[in-house]
Amino acid sequence: MTPLKIAFLTTFIDLLGFGVVIPIQPFYAQHFGASPTTITLLGASYSLMQFLCSGVIGRLSDRHGRRPTLLCCVSLIALGYYLFATAETITGLFVARMISGLGGANLGAAQAIIADVTAPHERARGMGLIGAAFGLGFIFGPALGGLLGQHAPTTPIFAAGALALLNLALIARYLPETRALRAEEGPPQSARALRAEVLRAPHALALLALALTFTLAFAMMEQTVGLYIERVWVAPRGLDALASAKEASALTAYFLVAVGVAATVVQGGLIGRLSRRFGEARLCKVGVALVGLSFALIPVVGRAGSYGALLGLALLMATGTGVLHPSRSSLLSRGVAPHLQGHALGLNHSAAALGRVLGPALAGLLFERHLELPLWAGAGLLALTLGLALTLRDAPRAAGA
Repeated sequence: MTPLKIAFLTTFIDLLGFGVVIPIQPFYAQHFGASPTTITLLGASYSLMQFLCSGVIGRLSDRHGRRPTLLCCVSLIALGYYLFATAETITGLFVARMISGLGGANLGAAQAIIADVTAPHERARGMGLIGAAFGLGFIFGPALGGLLGQHAPTTPIFAAGALALLNLALIARYLPETRALRAEEGPPQSARALRAEVLRAPHALALLALALTFTLAFAMMEQTVGLYIERVWVAPRGLDALASAKEASALTAYFLVAVGVAATVVQGGLIGRLSRRFGEARLCKVGVALVGLSFALIPVVGRAGSYGALLGLALLMATGTGVLHPSRSSLLSRGVAPHLQGHALGLNHSAAALGRVLGPALAGLLFERHLELPLWAGAGLLALTLGLALTLRDAPRAAGA
């Protein structure tokens, strides 16, 4: 099994476990008496650890290797799921999600494997495979979570923990070390020096800012869409609390599956050809525009009561994210030297994680005032993000990259 394939497979299993928990997490937290703001902060706690640790983990993978870094991270993910399923208080839920978030800060290391084994002109296609793994995880994960959630709220969480243990075994058995630790790179540089070197790369600062603002907007939608679906399509039916939670988690799972299908098609089969034809910078602009448009239209279809139209918007949204994410990562990766791949992509993941911290915290407050406010705020922020994307140009290849 090639490093490219194992990176794809391990990322897929990681996101499969993450996706399994998504449909049930808001309603599982409600069982502990959590308010909408507390529920969204629970999602933010996971991302807070990714923000704090992604750059560090990427740097560790540059210095000590991708394989040992991923082994440690996936072990923490498994531990976090077990603690989440057995928690007895809201505080226990937060601690468990933060442990899993620390382990989940491994995306920069996984993307660095792609950078290690692909030529620069194939980098977008390689990053697209990671994106396709995300998409597949969001196809099968929420669907599996919605199904298992019909049995008991903790069943999807224990299943996610089992998937993490499977992932750990696959990495230990099949993943070789792809990072060439070269003596000519000299003694370890400080984190500040490495960060400064990354930020000197073409458009690096703009790409990291785009990762932050786009993810902040997307997280506002992502963390409240289940609650929005419950209010618009389930609550008017007058079901009891348990039936309402099951129905809402199922409808949320369908929405996320639709997102995953479109994202997988784009990132797994189309992104290489699209990037060669249009360039990664242009795809970033198109991606932001499509997602912003879909956000603005969700309240429209919600008022019309058309769940089918909502699924159509999920496809539009996923097409935008499908062209944006691998293009953004490829632009950043191609602009930095080989010994900075893990650190640069870790910073990229860290910037996105900060958006997933701020977005849910803001979304909960907005949702409690009006259920459409997170969507309108997200659309407005994406309009500003589009202005940032318009400054991007396809970056030249760094020496040796």
